[in-house]
Amino acid sequence: MSRVVITGMGAVTPLGNDVKTFWRHAIEGANGAGAITRFDASQFRTRIACEVKGFAPEKYLDRNEIKRSDLFTQYALYAASEAMEDAGLDLSSIDPFDVGVIWGVGQGGMETFEHEVTQYVEGERVPRFSPFFVPRLIINMASGLISMKYGLQGINYTTVSACATSNTAIMDAFNYIRMGKAKAFITGGSEAPITPASIGGFSAMKAMSARNDDPQHASRPFDTDRDGFVMGEGAGALLLEEYEHAKKRGAHIYAEVVGAAMTADAYHLTSPHPEGRGASKAMELALAEAGIHAGDVDYLNPHATSTPVGDISELNAVSKAFKHTENLSISATKSMTGHLLGAAGAIEAILAVKAINHQVVPPTINTVHLDDAIPKGMHIVTGDALERKVNVAMSNAFGFGGHNATIVFRGI
Repeated sequence: MSRVVITGMGAVTPLGNDVKTFWRHAIEGANGAGAITRFDASQFRTRIACEVKGFAPEKYLDRNEIKRSDLFTQYALYAASEAMEDAGLDLSSIDPFDVGVIWGVGQGGMETFEHEVTQYVEGERVPRFSPFFVPRLIINMASGLISMKYGLQGINYTTVSACATSNTAIMDAFNYIRMGKAKAFITGGSEAPITPASIGGFSAMKAMSARNDDPQHASRPFDTDRDGFVMGEGAGALLLEEYEHAKKRGAHIYAEVVGAAMTADAYHLTSPHPEGRGASKAMELALAEAGIHAGDVDYLNPHATSTPVGDISELNAVSKAFKHTENLSISATKSMTGHLLGAAGAIEAILAVKAINHQVVPPTINTVHLDDAIPKGMHIVTGDALERKVNVAMSNAFGFGGHNATIVFRGI
C-alpha cells in the first residue's frame, strides 16, 4: 500500500485563525473561553463558550461564497484555503479526478436552520424561506464547496460520527490514498455550534460546564472539580498526499499518517464505556496498523472533554492499550480551545503534528488537582508546555453513540 503524508494545514480556532497563531497560542497555554457574544445567553444554564475571534472570511472567500454558506462552511473553506496555499499543490499538473475532499461535520448549519425557522414562526407563517436555506443547512455542502472552489473532481463526501467526525474523515482519506484511489485529499472538519438551540440542548443534558462566573477556568480535563465541557467552534484542514507524489514535487512534508482505526462502544446513547473497552481497542488497532509498539508513542492528544465520566473512561482505555505509560506524555488541549465537536479531531491532529515538528508537547491548562481515579503512572502535562522528543503522536476522538476514532502520526 502507498504511504500517506501531510503536506498542508489550515486552521480557524478560538486560539487563532491560522496554523502559526494557533500553535503559538497553544504552546503559550492561551485560553479561548469567555462569555457568549453570538447571542443573548443570559437565561441559559451555560453562558460561556470558546468563540472564534476576529474571523475575516473575505481573506479567502469571495462575496458569493459568504452569501451562500453557513458559518460552518465558511470556516471549512477558509481552513481548506490555508491548507492548499501551504501545500503549494499545482492543480494544473494533476488530474482533477485524483484529488478529493472528505470533510467532517457533526451538526451542520444550525445557525441557518434556527434563523429561518424563527423567522417563519415569529412572522405571518407565510413560507418565505431563503432559496439558500437548504444549501446553507446541509452538512455535505462544506465538502461540495471546497471541491467547487478548486475544481477537485475526485472522491467527495462528508463524514458524521458526532465528535469523532473529523478523525473519521482523516482516516477515510488516509485509506483511499493507501489503496491507490486518489493522489491527495483535503480533509478535516468544521463546526459552528454556538447557537441558542445547540447551547440549550447540551445544557439540558448537563454535559457542559456551568462555571459562568469563571469561564477562563471552566474547561479543566482530569481535574477533580471539572463539571463538563466548554463549547468551541472553528475548523481544521489537512492536505493528505501520496508520499511518492509529494516527494516528486518537492513538497514540504510535516509528518506521515501511519495508522488509523475506529470501533464502537455499543454501550450507551451518550456515555462512554466506563472501562474504555471500545476506545482501548481503537488505539490498539491503530498502533497495530502503524506497526508501532505502544511504548514508542511519545505524545497523546486525548479526547478529554472535561466531563466527569468521559475523562476517566479514556484514561482507563489508555491504561489498557499501553500497559506501561512511562514514555507517554498526555495533554488535553480542549482545556484551551474548548470542544469543537465535529471539528475537534482536525485541530487536535494539527497540534499532534506540530508537536512532532517542534518537539514540544502543549500543556493542559486549568488542571490543578488531578482526579484520584486516574490510573497510576499517567503523565499529564499540566501548567507549561513540555520540550521533549516527539517522533510518534496519537490523537483520539470519541462521540455520542459510542464512536471511537484514533489516528497515529510519525515524523519523517
